[in-house]
Amino acid sequence: MNWTVVTAVAAGGAVGSAARYLVTVMVQRLVGVGFPWWTLSVNVIGSFVMGVLVTAIALRWSVGQTGQAFLMVGLLGGFTTFSAFSLDVATLVERNAIVSAGGYVIGSVVLSIGALFAGMAVTKGILA
Repeated sequence: MNWTVVTAVAAGGAVGSAARYLVTVMVQRLVGVGFPWWTLSVNVIGSFVMGVLVTAIALRWSVGQTGQAFLMVGLLGGFTTFSAFSLDVATLVERNAIVSAGGYVIGSVVLSIGALFAGMAVTKGILA
């Protein structure tokens, strides 16, 4: 086990988790708490940033194992999480908001994957 990498993941996770909290508070203040826009926002933003990082590292940016672990496992892992997504879906279902739950599931998956591809395309356009 490489403790330097473990420490990088932990540090990235702390930063990512703090960023997630800040985005959550901001989005909740902007749109309220009736629908989990905050989780959708961090999942879409995180997917876009993952697309940017994966492409930048593949094409031009050499950050090494520790840097990649900090950014992709720690930072983005702390920032985005589908466990919160799962809880939000369950909460909507328990509230009998089945249509909202379905829209949330479809929107999260489609927009996050689309954002990842958009991040890759933007980065390829800049770096390639």
